[in-house]
Amino acid sequence: MATSITATGFKGVLGSSFHGSWGTSLVGEDYSAVMKSVPRWVRVSKPIRSQPVMKNINEGKGLFAPIVVLTRNIVGKKRFNQLRGKAIALHSQVITEFCKSIGADAKQRQGLIRLAKKNGERLGFLA
Repeated sequence: MATSITATGFKGVLGSSFHGSWGTSLVGEDYSAVMKSVPRWVRVSKPIRSQPVMKNINEGKGLFAPIVVLTRNIVGKKRFNQLRGKAIALHSQVITEFCKSIGADAKQRQGLIRLAKKNGERLGFLA
């Protein structure tokens, strides 16, 4: 026994409180008032980040820090940084030659250079 139900048969029993289209549930003046109060574009500002401080955390610490600071004050910052750059480059060349002589690969060489930098910071050469 099959039964069929038509939409008109449920009219009144299953009513809906929704009247209108799916696009807007507000009509007329209410819709335009709401649309005027809502901004079209929302500006999102960039998050505020503090600038990284390019300063040695061991500034003034270490055995050789006073000598380094005194030398920097005597010869001037620009000339001192040039001398420091040359010294670091020469030291990196010595490490590279050492790695070649013992047969160390590039990864081990890079590890030794990082270790030298950490030791230099601890001793105060980078003050």
